[in-house]
Amino acid sequence: MSRRLPTLEDVAREAGVSRATVSRVINGIRNVDPVIQETVRQAIERTGYTPNSAARSLVTRRAETVALVVAGTGDETADTQGAQGAQDTQDSFAARVFADPFFGRVVSGVVGALRPRSMHPVLMFADSEAACEQIVAYLRQGSADGALVVSTHAEDKLPERLAAAGLPAVLFARPALAAPLSYVDLAHQDGARLAAEHLLARGCRRVATVSGPLDVPAGQERLAGFRDAMARHGHPYVPVAEGGFTQQSGAEAMVRLLAEHPVLDGVFAANDLMAQGACQVLRESGRRVPDDVAVVGFDDSSAARACRPPLTTVRQPVEEMAATMVRLLREHIEGERTGPTSVIFEPELVVRESA
Repeated sequence: MSRRLPTLEDVAREAGVSRATVSRVINGIRNVDPVIQETVRQAIERTGYTPNSAARSLVTRRAETVALVVAGTGDETADTQGAQGAQDTQDSFAARVFADPFFGRVVSGVVGALRPRSMHPVLMFADSEAACEQIVAYLRQGSADGALVVSTHAEDKLPERLAAAGLPAVLFARPALAAPLSYVDLAHQDGARLAAEHLLARGCRRVATVSGPLDVPAGQERLAGFRDAMARHGHPYVPVAEGGFTQQSGAEAMVRLLAEHPVLDGVFAANDLMAQGACQVLRESGRRVPDDVAVVGFDDSSAARACRPPLTTVRQPVEEMAATMVRLLREHIEGERTGPTSVIFEPELVVRESA
């Protein structure tokens, strides 16, 4: 004979309160004394009661999920190539996302912040016009309570659409196209200055940089901060090769820099994947890192520790930033925050063997 599942009445009896009080605690209604809330929570734990999420959603009018949206671009011609072309583009975009350690850190921070609230993320890719429309419709229908958006596309219009629709959303990084939405970001220029000052303190004098995409705010700001710090120390010209935040683009940029500036002795790459690619090219060209060329990356991702030698890098506290996104989104969903805000995190230099 199967064991009977505990009910709301069982919890009420165990806690010594009414069924209605238990219901208010479970559904997050705020006018319940904190002592009673704790008593009910302990009774839930002792009885093993599991709230019915469908019933709770009817009361709270919430889906108990949030959309974790990665916005970017694929092949512009995919929409004209039929279903198979669109699917191939989506698969290619997804593969690039999952190959980037940065995204894994975002997911870790989001899941860690949602789990205590019994909420769940729904991963969505906004890699085409049609996908953006589907995401806005999905949110308007109430299928998710709000959106956490990570964009890799300079001309991304999804934030504007979310704001225009009045949907709760929080962005990772300041959007290239201004939109009245909350966001978290890093003081990128300050981080790049840390990299410049470290290379100069090591004695590097012929320094170059592999920038990120220069149509993306983070790429622009890291380059501006690095150039400014170098200029303040008497180095008015810094050779630049633009990359795309991928290991391959970092390798290709390093090839170009070595061809034009073969005697360089220091490199700042605007993320760890590009720095990893740069180190590979330097090794293949017979340059020792850091003896001949010192290399500094940015992010302090798993790529920094996997690189040979391990990368000196500028740490971006991605997991903490992602958790803050969740907090801000919850405040918007629950009406605690009615206007947009921004939270800017401070970078930190992590010294390893590459510089």
